[in-house]
Parts: sequence; structure tokens; C-alpha cells
Amino acid sequence: MKLSINKTELQNALSTVLKGASSRSTLPVLAGVLLEARGDMLTLQTTDLELSIQYTVAALIEEEGRAVVPAKLLSDIVKNLSDAAVHLSADEESAELSCDGASFSIKALNPDDFPGFPHVDTMQQIEVPFSQFASMVRRVARVVSRDESRAILTGVLITLEQGSLRMVATDSYRLAVTETDLPDSQADDFQAVILGSFLQEIASLPKSDEPVSLALAENQIVVTYRNTVFVNRRIEGNFPNYKQLLPDSHEMRAVIDVDRLVAAVKRVSLLGQSASPVRFDVNVASQTVQLSAATQDVGSAQETLPCSCEGEDVQIALNSGYVLEGLGAVETPTVTLDVISSMRPGTFTTEGEEKYLYLVMPVRIS
Repeated sequence: MKLSINKTELQNALSTVLKGASSRSTLPVLAGVLLEARGDMLTLQTTDLELSIQYTVAALIEEEGRAVVPAKLLSDIVKNLSDAAVHLSADEESAELSCDGASFSIKALNPDDFPGFPHVDTMQQIEVPFSQFASMVRRVARVVSRDESRAILTGVLITLEQGSLRMVATDSYRLAVTETDLPDSQADDFQAVILGSFLQEIASLPKSDEPVSLALAENQIVVTYRNTVFVNRRIEGNFPNYKQLLPDSHEMRAVIDVDRLVAAVKRVSLLGQSASPVRFDVNVASQTVQLSAATQDVGSAQETLPCSCEGEDVQIALNSGYVLEGLGAVETPTVTLDVISSMRPGTFTTEGEEKYLYLVMPVRIS
């Protein structure tokens, strides 16, 4: 195999496929990237046997062929090269790399030992504009559980019903739901639970006008975006019935400026630990919400904000870290806080083209 390629394009390709290379496998070939030169295209492929990534990029191919080289090492080398053409030649035993006076020789692995890229028969398929997809993922994926013993909670539930696309995530202490219209979709009853960290990787790819395609196979998800194909396992199991948690009424509703609320929560939570509760005291008569936090032997803090509220006066304490994470996903100037009682979840919502709901379990007020 012998080829030349632009350094930036090769670096972009490697940074994308590197996420699929295994760093913990006992099979050395899984820590490698398969390079395949055919026609005028270079295809890069990695897999850890659960996630497989394939990236295709234009290159000047002098000799066709295949080779496997250590993925991280190759990525580190290319990242540090001059911004010029990269010349690469490789066989089953070694790869030679040169660029603007610098040259490297790397041990290669047998490409015949590299697993074939999975070809799966997909059923349902939807296409979502990339910017829309990325903003929805960023709202909910931060809420997924880190506890791998409950695998279903490490995923995001994605559903399409009657032209409405919805993403849901929960770690059992809070719940995030975002929804947008997808009127042109042909799919019916699309539903899958997909690993939150995998969706975040897709959402972090360079933005473009091209859509993201999500296709379901029996136990896999196939994501196609621009010149990259990702195949990953779907998470098996039943996602919690989150709809029964969604409140259908409220005793108090307050509309609060987001920036002022975030700043105030940050200030009062300085007097507590990272997960300490912040108490919200809403006074309807004065149209204010007082935030307060206290830690024994340290001190206390209070701050009063104006709000537009209706209903009954209410007090509720919420984990300050959870509140800040939820408000960090709000893209509107104001947010609505609905409370039923101090012992029921507090719910933050926004309206707009992409609806967002963030529900937080309360902390008992002492």
C-alpha cells in the first residue's frame, strides 16, 4: 500500500476512528487501525468488538492494499507533523510515514487478523439535522447514570411517535426530556436505548448541514454521518416508565431569568459541599424566590431574585449540582419552575422549537 494524503484530513479521520480502538483488549490487533487503500479513497476502520467505526477520505493512491498499525501511536505522530502532505507506505510487517523532512517507521500487524466491519440488516431509519440532534443529545446525555450495574440507565431512550422525536435520560435522581418535531420522517414507532457516551461522541463531531442517520437492527444501532459509519450495540432491557413521574399539575409556578438563577445558585452553594441542597422559598405576594444554603460549622447564604409566580407559597430543597447541570442545558432566557410540594420533584421546563423538561428529586428540608 502506498499513498499520499493531506495531513489535516488524515488527522481528522484518525481522531474520529480512534474512539473505536480498544485500549484494554488482550488482542493487539484491536488497538490498531485498519487502513485500506482502494481506487482514490482511503478507508480507516477500528473496533473494540462492541463499537465499530469506519471513516472514508479521499487520497492519492499509488498502490492499493491493506495494513493495520497501532491507532494511538499513528494518531499522535500525525498530530505532530507539519501541515503538509503525508506519504504513507505499508505492508503486513511495517509502515513508513514521511512528511516535510520527518520520517517514521512503525511495526504493523497482519490485516487478515482484523475483524470484518459488521454488515447488519437495518429496519427502522430516521434522519435528523445534525445541529438539532447535537443540541438534544447535549441536553439529556449529561443525566445518564455512571453506574454500569444498571446498564439501562447509562443509555438515552430515543423515540419517534407521530412526527415527534423525543430523547429521555435518567439516573433515578433526576430526569431530562427533550422533544422536537420531525414532520418529514417516514419511520413509525422508532424506539431504542443507546449508550449516552456514544451519543455524546457523535454530537461532538464537526458541525455540518448534513443530517445524522439512525438505523435500527435487531440488537445494534447504525449511525451514519457524512463519511463516517458507526455500529454499536443497543442497550437491552426495559427503560423505566418515566411518564408516570411527569407532573400533570402544580401548586406553584414561577418563571425565572436563567442567567440570574444560575449565578445565584452558584453563589449560595459556595457555603455547602458540591452536592449540598439549595432551598427555594417562593413568595407569591412579593413575586420573589429566595435561595439559601447552610452548612453546620461553616455558615449560611441567602439571595433573593425577582420572578413571575402564581399559586401557593412553597419551599423545596434541591441538590445544587443537579440544578446547575439542568440549567446548563437551557437555551432560552427564562425557565419555568413547577412545584407541587416540598416532598415532590421540582420540574424545570422551557418552551420553544425544542421543548425541554428537567425533573429533580427533592431533598428533605430539616
